[in-house]
Amino acid sequence: MEIDEEGKAGILWLSYAKELRGMTMAKSIMVQGTMSSAGKSFIVAGLCRIFKQDGYRVAPFKSQNMALNSFITEEGLEMGRAQVMQAEAAGRTPSVYMNPILLKPTNDTGSQVIVNGKVRGNMAARDYFRYKTSLIPDVMHAYEKLSEDTDIIVIEGAGSPAEINLKEQDIVNMGMAKMADAPVLLVGDIDRGGVFAQLYGTYALLEPEEQKRVCGFVINKFRGDKTILDPGIDMLQERIPVPVLGVVPYMDVKVEDEDSLTERFSRKEKAGVDLAVIRFPRISNFTDFSVFEQMDNVSLRYVTSVRELGSPDMIFLPGSKNTMGDLKWMRQNGLEAAIKKRAGDIPVFGICGGYQMLGKTLSDPFGVEEGGILRGMELLPMDTVMREEKHTTQVEGRIGQLDGIFSVLDGQKIRGYEIHMGESTADAHAGFLCRIRKIGAGEETAGAETTDGLFANQVYGTYVHGIFDQGKIAWMIVQALAKKKNLEISSGEWMDYAAFKETQYDKMADILRQHMDMEAIYGLLR
Repeated sequence: MEIDEEGKAGILWLSYAKELRGMTMAKSIMVQGTMSSAGKSFIVAGLCRIFKQDGYRVAPFKSQNMALNSFITEEGLEMGRAQVMQAEAAGRTPSVYMNPILLKPTNDTGSQVIVNGKVRGNMAARDYFRYKTSLIPDVMHAYEKLSEDTDIIVIEGAGSPAEINLKEQDIVNMGMAKMADAPVLLVGDIDRGGVFAQLYGTYALLEPEEQKRVCGFVINKFRGDKTILDPGIDMLQERIPVPVLGVVPYMDVKVEDEDSLTERFSRKEKAGVDLAVIRFPRISNFTDFSVFEQMDNVSLRYVTSVRELGSPDMIFLPGSKNTMGDLKWMRQNGLEAAIKKRAGDIPVFGICGGYQMLGKTLSDPFGVEEGGILRGMELLPMDTVMREEKHTTQVEGRIGQLDGIFSVLDGQKIRGYEIHMGESTADAHAGFLCRIRKIGAGEETAGAETTDGLFANQVYGTYVHGIFDQGKIAWMIVQALAKKKNLEISSGEWMDYAAFKETQYDKMADILRQHMDMEAIYGLLR
């Protein structure tokens, strides 16, 4: 019987299974990039999906992530959302072992440092640079724990391995590759131009021992006829003895991006139902709104000015790493006044920091953010006080009895997580948005039902991240807004958001299988 090339590759991959699973430690492969936003996170997610489809126990890993998009695990621990997305692609429950160090920028020169899911404190960039090598035992402990029930670990780097001023104490690029003894795929972004210079220059700036770890180049985000690119690939390989293992096209997939470099912030087109998200300077967890992006005739725009805001059908105030500072920013550029003018005519919905802004006052007696007391937007009857300890937990519950346009949401199930420093106290006559209970291991108050969030005059707010992801909540919101405009929006291929994401991970895997040399990549794992 004649076997085609795909069949031969399949037999070859299966022949590795016994060898891989017989090892006490997982095999690893690392994806590094020539720059930030080269597409490392997507390549890692796609590889995780492929390995899962091929029957392996696979997990993502990023020793150090800098992002304001974070997630709370079942244990109440905090990690980066990019590794959550990759864990979903791998079919794994997210774990802080996948991202032992998370840096959440508080300003241009400092970050909150989170290790193994818990806050270690705030550090200036220079202080952290000196401190980070002391975290190597934490990194390797996480990696080893992840290895215990995993066949393949797909490691993601950060930025570029050729940042020569940072290489000496690197723990996330070539330093991590050495600790894990991992072969490296180097990804370049052709969409921004100069991909051959990116790959050649990055490789040239590596030390000889580091160059030996680079086992393949990947050209990412390609548009057009690959045959036009082939002469450039031939010339690159004449100069560098590293094969190009993939030319990956620009992937039209709707999965969560890494951080504030996301391309979704540049989308300004409007559709039948127009949703506006205020893009704060310190915006966090903008993934709360990703569910709306799968819907036809719905636009989700991130805006930074009154002119960009225009006349949307609904306004979202997302989370913020500096709630008081971002509220001042809105006050100074006129967005606060514009939102208050529209409130009552259209729905305004705040989550976490955005929810806190909607209240009467924000107080910071411990200097968690900027200290002092700040007047809020005065759209919801509550006051918020910043506390020294971060509140982190997963929750589930139901939406309460709402008034007005979103009364259709009454009783809908919700599930998500809370992550905030503030504690909000509502007036006695306030209407509560939902009733929730804490869930997850190690939670002493698990099962005790409490209220969360407020609503008044088409203004809504909650601490629950992910509140729109469950069931048809997002779809019901869009339908209510469309009905107000006498607009019909077909449900089309609408599906539960979790199910939709599964289709996107499979799509990523299909694209990578078609455009990357998976036989060679499996060979690297040997």
